[in-house]
Amino acid sequence: MSDFVVSAWLNGTWAAEDVVAVAKDVEAAGYDGIWLADHFMANTGTAERSDTPLFECFGLLAGLATVVPRVRLGSLVASMTYRHPAVLANTAATIDELSGGRLVLGMGAGWQLNEHAAYGIELGSVTERIDRLEEGLAVLTGMLRTERTTVEGTHYTVTDAPRVPTSGRRIPIMLGAAGERRMLGVVARRADEWNCWSTPELFARKSAVLDEHCARIGRDPRTIRRSTQAILDIDGTPTESRQPIIAGSVNQIVDVIGRWREAGLDELIVPGIRSDAADARVLFERFHAEIRPQLG
Repeated sequence: MSDFVVSAWLNGTWAAEDVVAVAKDVEAAGYDGIWLADHFMANTGTAERSDTPLFECFGLLAGLATVVPRVRLGSLVASMTYRHPAVLANTAATIDELSGGRLVLGMGAGWQLNEHAAYGIELGSVTERIDRLEEGLAVLTGMLRTERTTVEGTHYTVTDAPRVPTSGRRIPIMLGAAGERRMLGVVARRADEWNCWSTPELFARKSAVLDEHCARIGRDPRTIRRSTQAILDIDGTPTESRQPIIAGSVNQIVDVIGRWREAGLDELIVPGIRSDAADARVLFERFHAEIRPQLG
């Protein structure tokens, strides 16, 4: 696998000019990637609507492809429930060309209740979502990597569809997945990269389960790049949250990152998603100045 890298997760609720400005800043600072969430409103945890909208992920990625020339650019992660895979294949190929081959296409089964309810998009049961994801990935990878694609499924029917225009580069497919019984099996079969929210202990456990899924199908688990994220609170104290929070001194956070790396982490994604652009910029600057030099 590649050397350990650190990327920044930008917030689609910011003004577009702030997204561009922070993207330029983190690239200039030496971050290795920029990620954007694929959602249409802030999560409320229920079907209740949110008055906080997000800019569309792939439109922002296309824009960033033309103004930040070095880093990887990715979706964290796009929901198959509202992204028809044939259309998305064309979108991904276009952004990859604009970026000179730097797109990572992050995909997931879908989960956020309120945006599906507000937009009238069926979410379905967990089983239905995973089934739809697997079918969609067959369409997506077929149209990105083969000359003709035919899929006759329950959710998608694609007939003799031609390959989308690409330079021939393999666009990596990253899957966001935590479910140990089915979703990590989908990662083993379908993904180039894997991502989940985690602590070092949780990451180690799920990574071991992913290795087991790989062993069952004869895949070398080292061929799957692995990334994670947690909310980082430098000089903060731990609090309760739906998402993992790593809080403490600089040295304490460096120690946590070291334990992630010992468990096989390839990429740490630093989220700026709980902050406005000014606060996120401070977080990214402090991480780069105080923590990154200690990571080797």
